[in-house]
Amino acid sequence: MSDHEVGQVRRFWEGLGLPGLVDVHTHFMPERVLRKVWAYFDALGPLTGGAEWPITYRHEEDERAELLRRFGVRAFTAMLYPHKAGMAQWLNDWAVDFARRTPDCLHTSTLFPEPGVETYVRRAVEAGARVFKAHVQVGAYDPADELLDPAWGVLAEAGTPVVVHCGSGPAPGKHTGPEPIARVLARHPRLRLVVAHLGMPEYEDFLDLAERYGEVRLDTTMAFTDFSERLAPFPRRALPRLADLGDRVLLGTDFPNIPYPYLHQLHALERLELGDAWLRGVCHDNAARLFGLPESRPSQGSPGDQESRESRESQESRESRESRESQESRES
Repeated sequence: MSDHEVGQVRRFWEGLGLPGLVDVHTHFMPERVLRKVWAYFDALGPLTGGAEWPITYRHEEDERAELLRRFGVRAFTAMLYPHKAGMAQWLNDWAVDFARRTPDCLHTSTLFPEPGVETYVRRAVEAGARVFKAHVQVGAYDPADELLDPAWGVLAEAGTPVVVHCGSGPAPGKHTGPEPIARVLARHPRLRLVVAHLGMPEYEDFLDLAERYGEVRLDTTMAFTDFSERLAPFPRRALPRLADLGDRVLLGTDFPNIPYPYLHQLHALERLELGDAWLRGVCHDNAARLFGLPESRPSQGSPGDQESRESRESQESRESRESRESQESRES
């Protein structure tokens, strides 16, 4: 990717007075697994909803990690997930090694409803796992399966966040939607659940869960982008609720498996016009607080304050912003 995009991404967070970005939803996994994921997208597999999905950042592993660093992403994840029994432990072993050689990646683990899941989840937590990933759609399992109940308990007790793809986008699964994961939360109300993709397309139902349970968070992965708005538009009537939950909304992007530039996700959040404080929280501070990273502390008069924001907007007209977004859409 060009130095131009790198510069634009860095200007975005610098303009907010942030020390960088924290992206809680990026994908790193064994290369042969990732290649199969890319092949699935290329073939327009059923779980893509039939949408064309060109992978923008189809690079080697070290190039992808370095690009995130160049963007200014201070911490990111390795969202990996099994699609069958007997696979999770192998992925977790790979993730241990990846975390050791990639210190800016938050050590990520996963799970599946199978005998022994409590044991390997506890082992992963004790080995330093910072976040878990569960993919209800791809795994085609009920998150409220009794086999998983002790594992959810381990994560709730440890306070370890778990990012769960539980919404029905881009295509519904047998156990997607708010009801199955709501049963998990009823048993484990302290579980630090991060709803991937804002729960797309059942946005408002997952906002209900976040309002009901204080440890439920949402990540922004692909939400509000032109791509997702065509498939599953976010209801504008729900924006005030999203604003009120601003301290529990986290930046996620799905890098590298996105069909548009990384910058577009940031601009999609910016054009919601929920304010600089909301953007600072979403793009950095909320996740920094969750994972124990240093938070930003913009001083009065910093590039992130309201006065500077108004100055920037006077220099960049709404018409030029629309032109920029149109160019991004053409590039995707």
